Amino acid sequence: MPTTVRRTAVTLPSAPLGPENPLPALHPRAEVHQVEPGGRAGLPADMARQLGYATLRSVLPVRVLDGYGRDRAPADLDALVLENDRLRATVLPGLGGRLYSLFHKPTGRELLYRNPVFQPADFALAGAWFSGGVEWNSGATGHAAYTCAPVHAARVTAPDGGPMLRLWEWERLRDLPFQVDLWLPDGSDFLLVGVRVRNPHPRTVPAYWWSNTAVPETPGTRVLAPAEAAWHFDYRQELGRVPMPVPEAPPRTESGVPATAPGSADVSYPARREHAADYFFDVPDGERRWIAALDSDGRGLAQTSTDTLRGRKLFLWGAGRAGRGGRRWQEWLTEPGTGGYLEIQAGLARTQLEHVPLPPEAEFCWLEAYGPLDADPSAVHGDDWAAARGEAARRLEEVLPRQAVDDAFTRWRERAADAEPEEVLAVGTGWGALEVERGRFALPGTPFPAATLGPEQKPWLELLVAGVVPRPAPGQAPGAAPVGPQWRELLEAADTFPGNAWYRDLQLGVAQWAAGDRAQAVRSWERSLADRRTPWALRALAVAESVAGERARAAERYIEAFDSLTVDAPPTVPEPGVPEGAAARTAHRALVLEAAAALLDAGRPADARRLLDHPAPGGSTPPDSGRFQLLRARTALALGDAARARRYFDDGFVVADLREGDESLSDTWWAVAEALTAEGGPVDDSVRARARREHPLPAAYDFRMRPEDPAGP
Repeated sequence: MPTTVRRTAVTLPSAPLGPENPLPALHPRAEVHQVEPGGRAGLPADMARQLGYATLRSVLPVRVLDGYGRDRAPADLDALVLENDRLRATVLPGLGGRLYSLFHKPTGRELLYRNPVFQPADFALAGAWFSGGVEWNSGATGHAAYTCAPVHAARVTAPDGGPMLRLWEWERLRDLPFQVDLWLPDGSDFLLVGVRVRNPHPRTVPAYWWSNTAVPETPGTRVLAPAEAAWHFDYRQELGRVPMPVPEAPPRTESGVPATAPGSADVSYPARREHAADYFFDVPDGERRWIAALDSDGRGLAQTSTDTLRGRKLFLWGAGRAGRGGRRWQEWLTEPGTGGYLEIQAGLARTQLEHVPLPPEAEFCWLEAYGPLDADPSAVHGDDWAAARGEAARRLEEVLPRQAVDDAFTRWRERAADAEPEEVLAVGTGWGALEVERGRFALPGTPFPAATLGPEQKPWLELLVAGVVPRPAPGQAPGAAPVGPQWRELLEAADTFPGNAWYRDLQLGVAQWAAGDRAQAVRSWERSLADRRTPWALRALAVAESVAGERARAAERYIEAFDSLTVDAPPTVPEPGVPEGAAARTAHRALVLEAAAALLDAGRPADARRLLDHPAPGGSTPPDSGRFQLLRARTALALGDAARARRYFDDGFVVADLREGDESLSDTWWAVAEALTAEGGPVDDSVRARARREHPLPAAYDFRMRPEDPAGP
């Protein structure tokens, strides 16, 4: 059959994404994938430099998605299908352009891990993320901020004259447009993917890209790549080079703790590993760039690329703790009984912890290929690592020669990369259109038409065109806003109407905060507060105090912000398409969760309890989500009522937006257990040991991922 592109829908049990958090994301996101400066000694100079280059201060201007739950119901997800007589590729344009499925028709094999549910979890830079398929990660270390957001999609002519599916968007963390072109040459067993990240600015910008592929994990699955060593990284945030596939015992630090903890098992078999970890293969220069995951029969998926996509990585969840830790996370991201998965990944740098400078008006572009690979199982699973990877490399060269990939890249770059879309298949956000309107950028092949500007962008278009700061509706939380340097200049020079200077200064402070100018941000927020007392300026100042380590002052600001929101708030104006009171309840929830945690940190549990027990807008009962219940348990413990704190756990609750690497559930459980065991006395080592024997952590609350675990098994 000729290659075709068509629209369809994928029906899955799905948890709704819910509303965005209306509070600007001023807090630094808790990022577990980073190496502290002291841990960079002894690393290659370019790696050490890129590890510390342009790490994110926050995820501004993006809003965090944390309003989802875990109640799922069947839902139709928009999908685009690219198909020839050999492969069927299914893409979800409304969810970051995720390649959801890659089905090999002659063998009836699904080559990817295809998640049977859509269940958001807090793994992405902007919160909500879901597992499975191939995701296209641009921006900064971590899962992309747009992973649960729409991207533009269109039909374009491929280099061979057939149809090609183009995906593109404006990545807002770095202000860089990107495109992903997918096509299937006639008779091809490999999906070809051309990727381009462009810097239209007159300044160097940090770039990042990793294509993350989830594949099924079986006891016999082996991951192969052309490397004799790898850079090992785990949830203790230490990076060290180890031999592959059986790492030697690592050196020990002065404290006696291993600098890395890969263990003695063959890590190329992920199901044999105890703990979750990353292995970044150290592929020598000149070697073909590829990675494959093959089952016990020597069959599976291979990914290869042109040399620009330098890095290759294995991520494994670990099989320790009899199904807890990493296995618990896998169940959390899908559902029990559906089988596990691992990830094979490819990126611009050697590790996922680095950012790469992209010069002014330059671009990074490359070609990737995804398809089935069959190899001799006796060679693939033999004890000789060199022979195993050599067999996979030989078979890959037979079915898809390296030269063929290089030639396909040249044809795509010359004939198709700049081709204009012929039929729009899906529409992304309007932020790219706003940036193109401001910068007058020429971006052949990836148009961001003014017709895509929506209600979020229209106020900023008014600022751009007329120099006027928008006037927000009374009682509504401030809308999302761009924060780039040009937008700061526009805000500083803008005209204001009577009564809305507070809004200009509020948004100016957010832009200054995003740029790292915290002192100026605080001054802007103080001017905003002087012009009009709003919970938004009070909350921003509370965050500033908190980040500065001033917990007591932050607590006072948070209480003022809460009282301003619930007592002094003006009548709200209904938002189009939003259920009455929904926006107010969302703002209430977001502020209470943030403020209660800050009050507990400041030693003010009685104030935290008042906020947590306050009815939501409209007089409804206080929220009882899992995040609230965890804070209530912490509050009860801080007030000396460990028995009540334990009852929250015994009654059961689910923290739907638990962050990757977050150990607050287990930490709170053990603190409660120790208080109950001590019975009012001091907590010493004997009490801790007894608490762990008498109060074992239930599996439902065990999301621990670190190799060393003082809490016991």
